[in-house]
Amino acid sequence: MRRIVRRSVRAILLDGDDRLVLIKRIKPGQAPYWTTPGGGLESTDVSLEAALRRELHEELGAEADGFVQVFLSTAPAGEGVSVQHFFVCRLVELRETARTGPEFDDASRGDYQLDRVTIDKLRAVDLKPAGLTEFITSNQEALLSAWVCCTDR
Repeated sequence: MRRIVRRSVRAILLDGDDRLVLIKRIKPGQAPYWTTPGGGLESTDVSLEAALRRELHEELGAEADGFVQVFLSTAPAGEGVSVQHFFVCRLVELRETARTGPEFDDASRGDYQLDRVTIDKLRAVDLKPAGLTEFITSNQEALLSAWVCCTDR
């Protein structure tokens, strides 16, 4: 078994109209692609959910609720693998003016544009990582009900 060299958390973040809140990445010299909000775990994160809440605040100025882990993605990374934990959750508030982090201070990193995409239009964008579009489109009802179930507790 290869060593995990990076662990991150990502949100399958749904707004009030059941659209996915995504980040369109525009990097110099590359074709645009979309990704879900999130990022790497830090030593101060007490849990995966806490890390994702922090990342949502940094990347989107967002608060979310109803976190349910639904998907794992593993990919080669250097001498080991990178593991991404995906949670479905519901957007509560988004304030773009509250976005923070080095990605917004360094123009050489490209642009991070917010985008909202309905699940039925998801195949029209290049969503990373590979396999996530298929997972979301194949499990649309389950993802929507996972969030509803967690609010009924």
